[in-house]
Amino acid sequence: MKFKNTAISTLSAISFTAISLLATPVAFASGSHDDGHGTKKSSIGVAGKLADVDRVIEIKMYDNYYEPEKIQIKKGETIRFKITNAGEYVHEFNIGTSTMHMEHQEEMMMMMEHGVLEADKINHDMMKMDMGGGKTMDHNDPNSVLLEPAKSAEIIWNFTDAAKLEFACNVPGHYDSGMMGDVVFD
Repeated sequence: MKFKNTAISTLSAISFTAISLLATPVAFASGSHDDGHGTKKSSIGVAGKLADVDRVIEIKMYDNYYEPEKIQIKKGETIRFKITNAGEYVHEFNIGTSTMHMEHQEEMMMMMEHGVLEADKINHDMMKMDMGGGKTMDHNDPNSVLLEPAKSAEIIWNFTDAAKLEFACNVPGHYDSGMMGDVVFD
C-alpha cells in the first residue's frame, strides 16, 4: 500500500522527527549478530556470491513504500539487489518472515531509544555499543541494509527455499505504515 498523500507524509515527518528515528547506510551487508533477523537465515536463504547472481533487481525506498511493492523469485535463484533510499528518512530493506520482522522491530526500537538512530542519520560509533547480552547493533546482516537518505547499497541473496517471505523496513512505525512488500515464488 502506497502512502503518497501529503497529509500522511507530513504526519510521518512530524512523528519521525519527534521521536528521533533512524538512519544510515551499510554498504554491502555481511556478517551476522544472530538475533532477530539472524536466527532463521537457513529458512529464508543465505548470502549469495557475485559470481552466482542470476539477475539484478533495483529497489527504491520512499517514505512509507517500496518500488517495486513485490518481487517474483524462483527457488534457488541468487539476486543482486541494488537498493536506493529515495526518501527523506532512514529506511531499511530486510528480507525475512513476518515473525523475524516483528522481532527485529524491537531491536530497532532499542536502537532509537539508545540514540543510535535519528530521523535521517545513524550514529555509527554507537552501533558498536553493547545493547545487552554482548549484542551490538552493527546492522551488518547479509539479508538487511539500513540506509540514510540518498544512500545506496547492495545485497546479494540466494533464495534456497520457497518460503513465505517479505521485505520490510523495521524502523519504528514504518512497517505499520505499510512499508513492506511480498516475495512471491514462481
